[in-house]
Order: sequence, then structure tokens, then C-alpha cells
Amino acid sequence: MGAERSGQVFITVEDLVEAMLSSRPPVVLDVRWQLGDPNGLEHYKEGHLPGSVYVDLDTELAAPATPEAGRHPLPSIDDLQTAARRWGVGFESPVVVYDDWEGKAAARAWWLLRWAGVAEVLILDGGLGAWKAAGMRISSGNATPRVGTVVLSEGHLPTVTIDEVAALDTDSTLLLDARGPERYRGESEPVDPRPGHIPGAVNAPTGANVTADGTFKSADELRARFEQLGADRRDVVVYCGSGVTAAHEIAALASIGIDATLFPGSYSQWSADDSRAVEVG
Repeated sequence: MGAERSGQVFITVEDLVEAMLSSRPPVVLDVRWQLGDPNGLEHYKEGHLPGSVYVDLDTELAAPATPEAGRHPLPSIDDLQTAARRWGVGFESPVVVYDDWEGKAAARAWWLLRWAGVAEVLILDGGLGAWKAAGMRISSGNATPRVGTVVLSEGHLPTVTIDEVAALDTDSTLLLDARGPERYRGESEPVDPRPGHIPGAVNAPTGANVTADGTFKSADELRARFEQLGADRRDVVVYCGSGVTAAHEIAALASIGIDATLFPGSYSQWSADDSRAVEVG
């Protein structure tokens, strides 16, 4: 389950402003999406970072949902490359991604672009809220980027299939469920077929990766959190509901030097297959 080392994961507002004014400005992507809120484009048009380009998570960062593959399957590399060029991502372009949801949607773009071979992708720590709190200018309407030239190829970050998850040895591999505790325990399941979690999984909600203002916790805090779970002593596989917020967990782990593998189908794929056992509690 080896992976390319991630290096830096986050960027501050101050450093992003400096990068925007440099001779090599990043492509900035607005990934406004939340479960139950389909109005990301409208939110983007109302106000976004100057020059940032809107990315539709459902249609550009995922293939169409199916019970067999889950609610947000990975897009084909050709479709992702077409989208990335439309966003203005060029050959060797640095990219910065942000949202207004504690980085949970932006992390999907971060993970997917790194999986596709984009070397420099950073998450704006604190997202739109941090930008506004710093008193920075907001733009409205649509940005029109020039067409990019990026060439993508899949597999630069590791993934596992549903069968590989079923065969995991939990003595050597830590399976993390990044959903909220109530969904993990099976007390609430708003979208997927059966409540509960994958047998052997340990709950590690993404919400615990961030502080009250939506910025990621310090490296020391994150290290303490994940070492307590045993992430420093075993291989790590992460899933969530549909493979979106699990990327947030992978970003948090990468920021402290721990590589983790994504189960893209996540619980939406697992729970749709009646042959797969689920646990509650």
C-alpha cells in the first residue's frame, strides 16, 4: 500500500496571497459542496476567491452513482483530464483548492488530483471563511480560465477495492471510518441502504481533524489523535459514506507524514451489497 509522499498539504491565506502575486500563480479551485446542499454553483457565484474556478463535485470529481460502485465513484482519467483542462490546470501548474465546509469537499479535489499525478496541490486551511476573516476581497459571477494543458494518469495514490477491504487483516491494517459517530454506530443513516459500519472498522470522524474555526488542528494534535488509534504502527485504509470526506482524513494523516489508502466505494458501495456483513454499535 505504498504511496507517493505528500509533503506539504495546507496553505494559509497569507501564503496564498503571496503565491497569487508571484510569477507562478496557482490555479485556485472552489469546491463548494455539502451533503444535502446541491447549490454549490449558486454559492460560488454569490462570492468566491478572485480568479477561482468552480468545480462541481458530483459531476466533475465523480462518475455517476451506481449501487455497484457507490455514490461518488472515481471519474475516468479522461473525464478528469478534460475537466482539469477546463479549470485551467496546465502542465506542472500548482493548484489550491478550498470550500466552505472545513475542507471536506476540497480534500476530494486534493486527493483526486494527486491520485491523477498533479504534484503540487494544496488545501486552503480554513477555506472561504479564513479568506473572509482576513479581510480579503471576494469576487462574484463566473471566472473564465484559459484552457489548460495538464496530462493526467491514474494511480499515483493508492486505493483498495471492496474485495480487498473484505480481505483486510486488521492486525496489520487499521480500517478507519471517517463518518460521524451516529452513522458509524448505525443510529442514523440518511442516505445509504443499511445502517452500521464495515466489520473491524474504527471510528475516526473527520470533524475531529479541525478546530472550531474550521482550520486543521496542529500537527501535534493530529499526531496524538492518530497515534492513539494506532495509525503510526499499521497500514491505514480510510472510508466514509461515499469516498469524499475520507479524503479529508487522508489529508490530515498526510500532513503528519502518515500515508493512507482510500476505499473509493466506501460505505455506500459496501452497504448496497447484501452479501457484505455490517456491524452496529
